[in-house]
Amino acid sequence: MGHRLGVFVSGTGRHLENFAAQIAEGRLDAEIALVLSNRSDVLALDRARRLELETCVLDPERELDAASFSERAFASAREHGCDTILLAGFLRKLVIPEHWIGRVLNIHPSLLPAFGGKGFYGSRVHRAVLERGCQFSGCTVHYVDNEYDHGPILLQRCLRIEAGETSESLAGRIFEEEQIAYPEALQLHLQRATT
Repeated sequence: MGHRLGVFVSGTGRHLENFAAQIAEGRLDAEIALVLSNRSDVLALDRARRLELETCVLDPERELDAASFSERAFASAREHGCDTILLAGFLRKLVIPEHWIGRVLNIHPSLLPAFGGKGFYGSRVHRAVLERGCQFSGCTVHYVDNEYDHGPILLQRCLRIEAGETSESLAGRIFEEEQIAYPEALQLHLQRATT
């Protein structure tokens, strides 16, 4: 049996589908044991069900504080035997228990530490990059700690910003890099976990 993954989602589930494809094609020695969402109305859950993956919706009404939400989320991950958690477009503050430090990964659509932190997600990041006049951007896969977009970096991919770039075109190009970077970073993590 491969390394057991929990994938936490809040959106479309494109990363989830990418991981499932990588696993099905034998490029990742892992299995998705749990797909957890903080929203009940997201496409990611439809994708998970189509892929016949175990799903859990936790606190869609946002009644729990961050600590209580996190406690329940990680309890669910433990119950499903997860070894590693992948945040895949997950937009809810997590408090990472000590036991999970170094076992929770996230992908961010900029070259951290630039354009990271609270409020920097999705198109907000790309607009800020373009407004600043940056010549390069990219994506970063990092370990999650208890500060936004702060933990140790596993892998980055970089691209040059083109003349006439819009936040939409930049988002599309960076997402293509993310589809490569996140599985590569997970592979690095899995190699570390087995040595």
